[in-house]
Amino acid sequence: MENAWPPWARRGLGPGGWPVPPAGESRSWPGTRLPWLSTLAVMVFVLVGSGFAGHGQPGRVPLDAFARVLLFAGTALLLFRHRCPRTVALGTALATAVYLAAGYPYGPFFLTLALGAFAAVVAGHRKVAWCALGGVWVWHLLVVHWLYRRLPPPHDGPAPWGQEFFVLAWAVAVVALSELVRVRREQLAKARAERAAAERRRADEERLRIARELHDVLAHSISVINVQAGVGLALLDTDPEQARSALTTIKGASKEALGEVRQVLDTLRAPGDAPRSPAPGLDRLPELTEQAAGAGLTVEVTTEGAPAAPAPGTDLAAFRIVQEALTNIVRHSGSRTARVLLVHTPGALEIRVDDDGPATSAADGPAGGGNGLVGMRERAAALGGSVEAGPRPDGGFRVRARIPLPGTHDRGPAPDADTVPPAAAEEES
Repeated sequence: MENAWPPWARRGLGPGGWPVPPAGESRSWPGTRLPWLSTLAVMVFVLVGSGFAGHGQPGRVPLDAFARVLLFAGTALLLFRHRCPRTVALGTALATAVYLAAGYPYGPFFLTLALGAFAAVVAGHRKVAWCALGGVWVWHLLVVHWLYRRLPPPHDGPAPWGQEFFVLAWAVAVVALSELVRVRREQLAKARAERAAAERRRADEERLRIARELHDVLAHSISVINVQAGVGLALLDTDPEQARSALTTIKGASKEALGEVRQVLDTLRAPGDAPRSPAPGLDRLPELTEQAAGAGLTVEVTTEGAPAAPAPGTDLAAFRIVQEALTNIVRHSGSRTARVLLVHTPGALEIRVDDDGPATSAADGPAGGGNGLVGMRERAAALGGSVEAGPRPDGGFRVRARIPLPGTHDRGPAPDADTVPPAAAEEES
């Protein structure tokens, strides 16, 4: 069954070779059920029309029982033209050739040949359709110009050659119309496949965005919670007040993390609804530095240039980059001081986060790196920017990011003598 469909349509076949319509479309499209109504209409037209045609051609053999069997069988084959187009094209051609050899009147029976060839061309079997039409035409030439003495009706003479041009034009018109329909269906199938691929790409991008957002939220908050839990356990007996402060910080960090996670999950449950709270931006840097202070990290924020209202995407990306950089310092650096520099230029927003090191590794932390720096680079790259990270020659670690503002061209970060090439070792959350 599958070989009845061209390669472009074969991609939509399901188990057993039956066509599977795209999502959202009805499953009762042509090819999955027999075209009873159209075939019945053609059969009635051919049977009735051939009877009327016989009255106007007294020199031809009158329609008899055998002629009606041929008419019925030829049109009945059209019932399977979507499932077995090659068989139907050859079958209708054979029935037409026998009808011509028997000397029956010319009439609408040729419609069955045209529909059979049309179905074969649309299904991608051009050669079969051309052979069917060409074979009937050649057989017609033999019958009306050379074999007419041996075939009915008796006392028949040769047909004029002028009518062969009409027959040839009719065959060419059938093939041309079939090719137009076939090309149109191929274009529709290709457009449908491109739309499905685009939808899959959008879904993948949305999953990546949500995963990146959840990573940024959870990595920072859980790092703060982990540090404060260690402080609380260490001071629970010797300094209960300090342990209480650590527990208070844990409560605040967990509450904020739950709120941001709930906001991300709300977008999954109702993708068409707008978020109920704005996405975080640089205006929330004081909260971020306060959380870092609760984890024992002092953050100094410096701003250069005239701050402009950034686009929501730029604002969110800048906040997440700073958040991830501070999370890495809390988890992987022995420094208790971090410096954040925001440089507002006419064409871009530049971010630099420094710590003085040295790098440490938590005894109970996971081995290997994470996705922190990868997520920062993806956020910046999505907006046409870049991120560089690596140890400094004088010790410590530096993260530098450049995010172009909408409508500007990013020339990349300016050279920095204090930062080693990106190939150097990196710290990731």
